[in-house]
Amino acid sequence: MTTSLAKTIVATGVSSGLGLEAVRQLLTEAQPYRIILGARDVPRTKSSYDALTYDRTKHNVSILQLDLGNLREVKSFAQNVLTELGATKIDYLLLNAAITNPSEEANRFGSKWSESFIVNHLSGHYLLHLLKDKLIESQARVVVVSSGAVRIVEDPSVIEREMKAGSGAGGREVYADTKFTQLLGAHWWRRQLSGKCTVVAVSPGLIPGTGLGIGLGPALPPQAMADAKSIPEGAGNILRALTRDDFPEDPEQIFLTSWGEWWPKDVYAKSLDRDLQKKFCPGKEDIEREERID
Repeated sequence: MTTSLAKTIVATGVSSGLGLEAVRQLLTEAQPYRIILGARDVPRTKSSYDALTYDRTKHNVSILQLDLGNLREVKSFAQNVLTELGATKIDYLLLNAAITNPSEEANRFGSKWSESFIVNHLSGHYLLHLLKDKLIESQARVVVVSSGAVRIVEDPSVIEREMKAGSGAGGREVYADTKFTQLLGAHWWRRQLSGKCTVVAVSPGLIPGTGLGIGLGPALPPQAMADAKSIPEGAGNILRALTRDDFPEDPEQIFLTSWGEWWPKDVYAKSLDRDLQKKFCPGKEDIEREERID
């Protein structure tokens, strides 16, 4: 692989399903890629990538240990990424991971938050803090894979309670709440990194083939079903966010739809509340103190 020509992508949530398909599509391109990804099950993920057909003299894929439910592993993953990169820049940070678990049980790592909140929002937010200097140095693009499910959140005042571990909230509610807070984070980081990095949110659409919808229950709203896409289509929608440069004049319009348009702000207006952004986007030291990360 010609390292000087390769574009570097650091990615989460690309071990299977939609994320794996997105990387597979990238690896068919003429552009060389160096991809560093985090995976909870490294041997299984390595097996999935070994099964892909691509030019290994042109592209390079590294798989590092990462359980996104464990913020201590997020910290070690970030350290390992920076070590592996050395002086190489990050062209893209792709935050794709998501789960639909209900908030029925205590968090397995002792956090007050549900695992869905940690995986869908806080882990990515913490990773951004940990990689911030490198991202700025690289003038990287940050792609946050969001969801049309943010439209389900009608009353943001209840989401904190629902997202706590053991709250009893169902998978559909918790998924919408946590994707909403993730979008709060995308807007927060867009402002923090203004003029230094590009932040884009994108909805791949509802992808029934991934099984992600199982935890959402049968009563999905019609507007969600209107977004339904195949896995290859959804992966292509994610990849669109890596290269789109026709940004609207309004800096708050950072959200691409699954059909390729910039979503009007009234669709996600509640996520533009800066008080909510501040509430759910804690600083690095605050996260480490609350989650007892050394």
